[in-house]
Amino acid sequence: MLIGKVVGSVVATRKDAKLGGAKLLVVQVFDQQNKPKDQYVVAIDAVEAGVGDMVLYATGSSARQTDRTEGKPCDAVIMAVVDSWDLGGKNVYEKWA
Repeated sequence: MLIGKVVGSVVATRKDAKLGGAKLLVVQVFDQQNKPKDQYVVAIDAVEAGVGDMVLYATGSSARQTDRTEGKPCDAVIMAVVDSWDLGGKNVYEKWA
């Protein structure tokens, strides 16, 4: 699993039929210290995430193992919205702060 922040969405009216109904979100990759990287990924949203949410996402074959992505041609899926995380006993992120 990887961590990132939803920063936008992608709309594609012409796409493979297996992607019909899939919500596509742009995720900026973050490091473990909650610092943004200059990397982005487009992911299928499996958990109703939204812009501004910190999320956990998976890539590669793991991305096709959720109920919403099984059998779909995708390489990234958002599978959790992060409420908080800590590193070495130090709080790194708090959703409601």
